[in-house]
Amino acid sequence: MALSKPLVWLRGEIKTPPFSHGARLEAGFLLRRLQDGELLGMPASRPLPEIGANCHELRVVDRDVTWRIMYHIADDAIVILDVFSKKTRTLPGKVAADAKRRLKEYLRIIRED
Repeated sequence: MALSKPLVWLRGEIKTPPFSHGARLEAGFLLRRLQDGELLGMPASRPLPEIGANCHELRVVDRDVTWRIMYHIADDAIVILDVFSKKTRTLPGKVAADAKRRLKEYLRIIRED
């Protein structure tokens, strides 16, 4: 069995509060599946090609809030680009721009090593 990929946190965290205990457990369960190499689909995860290749967002429903965990699947890690609550169907422009910037910087640093 292959080793699990580590999580690399560029922004955000999953803790109670603001996540409920159940939502935090659900987020951890989904992240562990990603670390173990499983590709998740709807409704748990959807692709975000507008952010970059291999970028997705996890959806964690938590009472009256839906949390999003934006991530990139790298060869050697699951890179967390952002964690935020989403209230509309569209991805907020600033969140998207910041995630693109973080991903670009991460990939630049990885290539230098």
